[in-house]
Amino acid sequence: MSDSPPRAWRVVLEKIEADLLAGELTPGDHLPPERELAATLGVGRSSVREALRVLDVMGLIRTATGSGPAAGAIVIATPQGGMSALLRLQVAAQGFEIDDVVRTRVILETAVAADLATRAGAARRAQRVIGAEPDPTGSVLGAPRAVLDAMDTPHLDPAEFLALDAQFHLALAEASGNTVVAAMMAGLRTAIEGYVVAGAERIADWADTAVRLRAQHREIVEAIQRGDPAMATRLVTDHITGYYAHAGLTRDRTEGKDH
Repeated sequence: MSDSPPRAWRVVLEKIEADLLAGELTPGDHLPPERELAATLGVGRSSVREALRVLDVMGLIRTATGSGPAAGAIVIATPQGGMSALLRLQVAAQGFEIDDVVRTRVILETAVAADLATRAGAARRAQRVIGAEPDPTGSVLGAPRAVLDAMDTPHLDPAEFLALDAQFHLALAEASGNTVVAAMMAGLRTAIEGYVVAGAERIADWADTAVRLRAQHREIVEAIQRGDPAMATRLVTDHITGYYAHAGLTRDRTEGKDH
């Protein structure tokens, strides 16, 4: 994957971040039009759109199409504290080594899965004590399950599928209730999504791979729901490292075999 798009994307994000942190842009202000930002910063409009997409997802701007005073990109919040750090992580993540991203994902996401499964197991035991039936749906897992349902949509192309894949892993982190872990996963999301999309281009049997990834996602959720932290941890590890290895993106020291 070429370094040019991420590098141009960072230029745009760093400029907007600097203006937000310096108070030159405040809530209610409109960002310059895409064409103007692209010309001023010497980047393509696609790089501008990518930076705006990240800011939108992070809740710092709102974008609307059409014409009139409500159209375009409008600042709705100013980054403070952790949000400012998250912005900087988004920028820095574009330059992280892929093996480091994989190992970090394994550390964070196995911790999330183990914590969720441990809590699910405790809840089931408590429900048995009071004679209540365990909640079979697992309300805390509602958002991840909704993403999995969306991933079952027919005819998703690899980029669409993997964008939902990234959202599923972020939804699990958010379900943990640990705001630091969720922020770190959100900060890494663009790097993760970029690497996995690049990996999909190397996979000849994409249709079969997508079927396998769907099944692995549901196995992870089921292990969490059963309250089995050891199984949830193993499934998450195999899922993450297996994809990168299958796509030929990681070195042997990261993963010994393809799952």
